[in-house]
Amino acid sequence: MTLRRGVAPLLVLLTLTGCTSEAPPAVQVGDVRRAPVTEVVEAPATVGARASATLRSPAQGTVAKLYVREGDRVRKGDILAKIRSPQAQSQLEQARQASRMAAPAGVATPDVRLPSFDTRAFDRKVATHFARARREAKKVEDARARKQLLNAISLAQAQHKAQTRALASITAQLNRSINGVLSGVTTGLSSSMASLQAASRSQAKAAVKAAEGTVKSLTIKAPFGGVVTLGRVSGGGGGSGVEGLLSQLPGGQQLPSVPSGGSATGTPVATGVPVSAGDSIVTVTDVSKLLLDADVDETDVLLVGKGVKAAVELDAVPGATYTAVVTGIGVTPKEGTTGGVSYPVRLTLGAGTFDDGSKAPTPKPGMSAVTRLTVRESPSAVAAPASAIVSSGRESVVWVIRNGVAERRVVKLGAQGDAVVEVLNGLSVGDRIVVKGADSVRQGQRLP
Repeated sequence: MTLRRGVAPLLVLLTLTGCTSEAPPAVQVGDVRRAPVTEVVEAPATVGARASATLRSPAQGTVAKLYVREGDRVRKGDILAKIRSPQAQSQLEQARQASRMAAPAGVATPDVRLPSFDTRAFDRKVATHFARARREAKKVEDARARKQLLNAISLAQAQHKAQTRALASITAQLNRSINGVLSGVTTGLSSSMASLQAASRSQAKAAVKAAEGTVKSLTIKAPFGGVVTLGRVSGGGGGSGVEGLLSQLPGGQQLPSVPSGGSATGTPVATGVPVSAGDSIVTVTDVSKLLLDADVDETDVLLVGKGVKAAVELDAVPGATYTAVVTGIGVTPKEGTTGGVSYPVRLTLGAGTFDDGSKAPTPKPGMSAVTRLTVRESPSAVAAPASAIVSSGRESVVWVIRNGVAERRVVKLGAQGDAVVEVLNGLSVGDRIVVKGADSVRQGQRLP
């Protein structure tokens, strides 16, 4: 649970009177005065770094060269290590070859044409028959009958020509229809083939880009400035568990840090050491700015805001006090071991000094601390001792002495310290109140 502590200027605040024969020995009274009141919320915290990144091997191979040692300070972009990986180089060449083979291929549109009917020989025979019929019709002596025969022959000849033209038109229309259908089919096929080819080319390019990224990542560089911590590797085996899964990730980029479950195991990183994909090579920690992650109880977190100042004590530096300022308040609750929840509060850690004024050493990430956040301050408050406040349901009550008789008074509180509290309304400077034994006082009780 979060504890609260405050300033306790009781000797400045109140002039206490001794017990009298008229009051029970346990009851004491005093005058309300003005005094500074500070409300402090106390919470456990852990020192953290501004940023930390664990850089891992993107592929199986060996450490070709290691450019840093444990504890070295590096700048952004510095080369930390190089990995030699024939496997990654081979995968890049295969990807490039597959990309070259993904060349576009067109789909030809077939041209189908039905042959036209050749009726010329038939037309000549028909014309001969029409001419013969016409000659025989002219031999008819009856003029009326001759005319009728010639008209009939002309009509039949005209019908034959019309049928020949219709047959040619039907053949041409059929050719157009067939070629139209084939054109639609081949157009759709061409479109589908083009989409498949585009997808194949995109996959080939993506594979090349991923393989190039893996090869590029074989040169491990610092993402930002900081202090180096060398990792431990599995020794270049196939990998299992989390490391095995990491080795199957595509792209082979420098992978993010994976928290370990216990003490470090494996082979220390050194030149010539075999590594597996996902093995931790180097961790870079930026300690240019130290942070604090505090857990503030739910009963107090609403009092904490950005900019709130805090005093910090570290278990590792007894007798030293560091400054800190709240920069953010989280909203994700964390269950406590004794019930209730707490919320994360982020602070920026400042310099520290010992009690004698000398400079305190710079902490390291991971150290335990206690933060005391000043959530409310009132430099000149109408104040009462915390022992004078009696809780009655949701009300805060004090006993005021009027004409020698105890009078119940409901008050509204502001900043609350351990020893004194701020009274926003209900009391005035100079009021005489019960400051000790308030729980035993009753309405109308005579007090000095």
